[in-house]
Amino acid sequence: MSSHSHAHDHPHGHGHSHGLVHDSIKRSHEGLRAVGLALAILAATAVVQAVIFAASGSVALLADLIHNAGDAATAVPLAIAFALRSARAERWAGLAVVLAIFVSACVAGYEAIVRLIDPREVEYLGALAAAGAVGFAGNWWAALVRTRAGRRLDSPALVADGAHARADAYVSLAVVASAAVLAIGLDIADPLIGLAITLVILRITLQSWRTVRDGDAHTH
Repeated sequence: MSSHSHAHDHPHGHGHSHGLVHDSIKRSHEGLRAVGLALAILAATAVVQAVIFAASGSVALLADLIHNAGDAATAVPLAIAFALRSARAERWAGLAVVLAIFVSACVAGYEAIVRLIDPREVEYLGALAAAGAVGFAGNWWAALVRTRAGRRLDSPALVADGAHARADAYVSLAVVASAAVLAIGLDIADPLIGLAITLVILRITLQSWRTVRDGDAHTH
């Protein structure tokens, strides 16, 4: 048994690369597990919010929903990068994360402007507040999963995605605020909060791009 384990560790000149391959496989599995868990959490969050949006018609909730769905979609390039065990693929995945955040900001902003021009009544305010609370909880949990894994695995792309989800958690609280102001009759506040969420998402875009860029520079 001991001779078998000795043979496994054996050639150090060659064994060094063997160890690295082993570590990269372990890192790949850990990265995929973190990405998959965060995806499941955010997908469930987006489904709950979509059902409530269909009933309420809130543009603040729509902005949050679009962003959460886009955030869940960033799991795809990250999962591919970890599966390939490629640093270059991970850098590209980080850029894909940044692009997804930016696109979601554009869509959310467009919807908010349309609603300012053509106002619509928002209904089921209790459910709307609940949707914001669900968004906060889902994003906070996904952020913990991504950030811890990103730091453990030294992955700037995963850390950027974690920071993104944490900021999204606070954005979801704006949906709760929207329900509160609508309850006191300030209907114009809903699309204005949608625009405010758009600005926050744009700020997250810039921060995430810096994280990925700095991580890229660090790897060089």
